[in-house]
Amino acid sequence: MALKIKMPKLSPDMTEGVLCQYMVEVGDVVEPGQVLFEVETDKVVSQIEAPAALRIVSLKAEEGDAVAVGDTVLETEEIAP
Repeated sequence: MALKIKMPKLSPDMTEGVLCQYMVEVGDVVEPGQVLFEVETDKVVSQIEAPAALRIVSLKAEEGDAVAVGDTVLETEEIAP
């Protein structure tokens, strides 16, 4: 099943975050809790983790891009347990 990982809203006034670094590549298989990417806001750099076992299908933003809250950062597919 396809799953889009979107830019999370990390604070009440956040409208976008800067994609600092991907920690995965297309084709990688990740476990729940594994860090997918880092995002910088005006206050902090946060690590965004995988919500489930996933295979990375595509990267939708470039490192250094400002990504709006709710926009897709990664496209993945869930891996059956």
